[in-house]
Amino acid sequence: MADGPQTPARYRWSRVAMVGLLLMLQLYFVASHRNVHVPQPSGPPPLRHKHSPQAAIKPLIDEFLDENSPLRHLFFPDIKSAIHPANGSHYYRPGHIWLDTQGNPIQAHGGGVLYDETSHTYYWYGEYRQVGVIGVGCYSSKDLWTWLNQGIVLSAQQINNETHKSNMLERPKVIYNDKTGKYVMWMHVDDVHYRKAAVGIAISDRPTGPFQYLGSKRPHGFDSRDMTIFKDDNGVAYIIYSSKMNTELHIGPLTEDYLDVQPNMRRTLVGQRREAPAVFKYQGTYYMITSACTGWAPNEAKVDAAESIMGPWETIGDPCIGGKEMFRLTTFLSQSTFVLPLLGLPGSYIFMADRWNPAELNDSRYVWLPLAIGGRSLESNSSGSQSPWPRVSIHWHKKWRLPLSWRL
Repeated sequence: MADGPQTPARYRWSRVAMVGLLLMLQLYFVASHRNVHVPQPSGPPPLRHKHSPQAAIKPLIDEFLDENSPLRHLFFPDIKSAIHPANGSHYYRPGHIWLDTQGNPIQAHGGGVLYDETSHTYYWYGEYRQVGVIGVGCYSSKDLWTWLNQGIVLSAQQINNETHKSNMLERPKVIYNDKTGKYVMWMHVDDVHYRKAAVGIAISDRPTGPFQYLGSKRPHGFDSRDMTIFKDDNGVAYIIYSSKMNTELHIGPLTEDYLDVQPNMRRTLVGQRREAPAVFKYQGTYYMITSACTGWAPNEAKVDAAESIMGPWETIGDPCIGGKEMFRLTTFLSQSTFVLPLLGLPGSYIFMADRWNPAELNDSRYVWLPLAIGGRSLESNSSGSQSPWPRVSIHWHKKWRLPLSWRL
C-alpha cells in the first residue's frame, strides 16, 4: 500500500442488511469446492458490473476494516484452520494462516518468489513483520507448499534509520544476475508518512543471504512507492513503480549489474492511480496486474497488456472470476504482489496477493490462486472495439492444489 491506512467512515446500515450479509458470507466461505488443478478458462466470464463498484462493495469494505466486526472470523480465520505442512494435503486455502515447517505463521508479506536454477529451489521473500517491519524474511521450498524458514536475510537494523520499526520497508523482490553471480534485492523504503518514497537495493552471494544493503535512491529522480522488478528472458531487468503521488506508473531498465536504473524511462497508466504492480510474460506478451489506491482497503484488480514492456499498455479488464460480485470487485479481499510462472505448465501461473489486516499487519494473510491465460477477452479497448488480447483469468477457490504430476 502506498498511501498508508485510509479507513473510510463507518457505513450505517440496517440490522436486517447486516444479518443478510453475514448469512451470505457464511455460505460463501464455508461452501465446499472440489480439487482444483490449475484450471484453464472455459466459457465467458461473468458480465461486468454496470453500477458503481464502490457502492456495491462499501458495506463489505466497512466490515473488513472494522476490527470489531462480527464477520472478522470469516475474513481472517483462526489458527484451527491453518495451512499446516504436517498434514501433507498440499491444499492452498486463500486467506487462512499459513504455517512453515516449524509450525509458525509465515512472514513474507508483499513478497515475491525466486526460482534458483542451481539448487532447483523456490525462495519466497517478503516483509517480516512483528510490531513493525523487522526485515526481509526468506523461506525455501521444493513444492511451493512446504516452506522452510531461512531467517531474516536483510535486517531492518542494516538500513540504519531508513527502516527502523516505526518506518517502512515494503515489497522486497529478488532476482539473480547471471553475469555477476549476485542475488539482487530491490524494495520500497519510506517513512511513516510516505514522504521519503524511495527504493532500496541490497546484494548477496547466496539466495539465503545475508544481503548487504547498498543504500536508497529515487529512481530517475522521481518519488517511488509500490514497486516491483521483472527479469526478462534476455536477462534485462526492469523496475516498475508508482510515482508522482501514485498518479502514474514508471517503467525503465536496470543497469547490467541490476544495481541502478538506466536513464530511459516510460510513463504509463497516467492519471489512473494504480499501485501494487505484478508483471509477467507469456508468448512474447507482457501482462501487468495492478490495484487502485485505497489504503488498506481491497479494491478491483485490473490487468493491462503490451507487446513491449516499455509500452504502450492497453487495459484488458478485471481478471477475477468466480464467487460473488462483491468479492471479485475486491480481488477476493486482497491486493496483488507477484505472479509466479509454473514451470512446465505454459500459460499457467500462481497469482500471489496479500489480504492486509490493518489492525495487525503481522497477521495479514496470503491469497494464492490459479491464474491462466487463454481464450478470447470479452472486454472492449479504449476505442470501443473488442480487445485483441487473450483473456487473463484469476479463479477463486476456497481450497485448491497443483496437479500431482507437477508436484512430482
